Amino acid sequence: MQKKYTIIKLLTVTYFAIALFEVVAEYFVNRTLICVLKPIIPLVLIVIYYIESDKKNMLFIAALLLSLVTNILFIPNTSSCLFYGVLVFTIHRVIVLYLIFRFQKVGDFIPLIIATTPFLLIFFYLFMETAEIPQNSIYIIIFQNLLISLFAGIALSSYFMNDNKQNSVLLISALLFVMLQFVVFIEKYFLVDEYEELFRPLAMTFNALAFYSFYKYVLISEKSNNNGLS
Repeated sequence: MQKKYTIIKLLTVTYFAIALFEVVAEYFVNRTLICVLKPIIPLVLIVIYYIESDKKNMLFIAALLLSLVTNILFIPNTSSCLFYGVLVFTIHRVIVLYLIFRFQKVGDFIPLIIATTPFLLIFFYLFMETAEIPQNSIYIIIFQNLLISLFAGIALSSYFMNDNKQNSVLLISALLFVMLQFVVFIEKYFLVDEYEELFRPLAMTFNALAFYSFYKYVLISEKSNNNGLS
């Protein structure tokens, strides 16, 4: 058991070390390092999860693999790769939301609707003010806005209804994912080719922290007695 936790600690340090090098690579636009490090980050998290989890939820592993594909598609920074990257990440977000609904067991939808509404207003205002969105991406972006708003709404309402460790970690993860989507949207569609040296490292930072916090949420949820996942 002690050996297992030692391995997990070493892998966790490795995860954040790789993420740090990736953030630096994004700042200096080192394409070689970016191509090498970016796909490795979710792979390391999969290994950590597989070692630590007793249930080994395949949907969560699938979500991380889709994150890996998204990271690869976002590297070239072309319109076609961006479209497919957003499409793959949309599938990832659907899986994540499915997992959350299974874990959270939402019973009262009124707090959920109230908590979701502000995020919808923010993301759709930003969407309406952006003229650089390609025609083939409009409906995907709208769906993405709905998904991230629902994600944040579930986390926020769950936290206020029941402030426990599981819901606290979910809220942290949701806020990090909200910031990630906000930064990526600004970089890819609103301020195209501007301030990349700021937005890309920032997006990578939110990406690494958001996925790690969601991994912690999944572990905590698996260990609780109020979920039916196997």
